[in-house]
Amino acid sequence: MLVLTRRSQQSIMIGKDVVVTILEVRGDQVRIGVSAPRDVDVHREEVWIELQKANTAAASPSAEALSALSKLLPPAAEPPPAQ
Repeated sequence: MLVLTRRSQQSIMIGKDVVVTILEVRGDQVRIGVSAPRDVDVHREEVWIELQKANTAAASPSAEALSALSKLLPPAAEPPPAQ
């Protein structure tokens, strides 16, 4: 982990197009601003973790859902006899 010391109104560059600026330091809280292109997702860590959990859950059907889905499928046809 890179550790940097910054004062209020100073910035950190991440790559060539993401700027993190320290806006205010008040006690043990630091307000930061992030300037990034629209195609770069910026989330608080706890929000990002919840998004990952929700995406995994949405992409992983339950056993009950798979069972219900299999009931909707027609029975497999038997292959024609070999000649």
